[in-house]
Amino acid sequence: MKVVDRIREAIFAGDLAPNQRLIEADLCAQLGASRSHVRNALADLVSEGLVERIPNRGARVRAITLAEAIEFTEIRMVVEGLCAAKAAARVTDGQAAQLRSIGERMRQYEASGDLIEYSNCNRELHAFIRTISDQSAAGDIIERIRGNLTRYQVRLALQSGRAAVSLPQHLEIIEAICARDESRAEAAMRAHLRSVIEALENTRPATENGDPW
Repeated sequence: MKVVDRIREAIFAGDLAPNQRLIEADLCAQLGASRSHVRNALADLVSEGLVERIPNRGARVRAITLAEAIEFTEIRMVVEGLCAAKAAARVTDGQAAQLRSIGERMRQYEASGDLIEYSNCNRELHAFIRTISDQSAAGDIIERIRGNLTRYQVRLALQSGRAAVSLPQHLEIIEAICARDESRAEAAMRAHLRSVIEALENTRPATENGDPW
C-alpha cells in the first residue's frame, strides 16, 4: 500500500485525530518510508482536504466544521442517490440476496443493541451498493469525502435511538434495489441521507461560527 493510502486510512480509522500534528520524522519511522515519500503523501492529502499546513508549525489532520459535514452529506445525497438508482438497474439475483443478508444482520444488531456491528454493516451496505452500481467516478467522490465525515458518522451511530430510525430507511433502500425500481431506490437513498443531515443539524453544539467539535 502506498504511503499516501496508509496515512489516509489512518485518518479514516481515527488513528490520526482531527488537529493532530503530522510530524514527518515520526511518520517516516512509523511507516518505514523516506522523507520525500511522506512529504509527497502529505501534499496529496492537503489537496484532498484531509490535511492542512499551518505556517511555521507543519502539517496536521484537518478538522472540519459541522457546517462542512452537512455540506459533504448533501453531496453524498446526490451522488449516492445516483448509485442506488444504477444499482437497481444492474443488480443480479445473487447480489440482491447479499443485500437482503446485510439488511437482516442490521436488523439483528439493532435489536440486540450492538451499535458497533450495526455501524459496520451500514458501511458495508453503502459500499456494496456502490460496487453494484459500477460508478467508479461516483465512488471516487464518496471516498474523497469519507474521511472528513468519519467522526461525525461515529457520533451519529452511537446516538441513542439513531439505529432504530435508520434501519427502516436502509431496508427500504435494499428492497427498492432488489425490486429493480430505479426511481424508488434513488428516492430512498436521498431520504435516508436527508435524515442524516437532519440528525447532524440536531447535534449542532452551542458555539458560534460553526466551530469544529
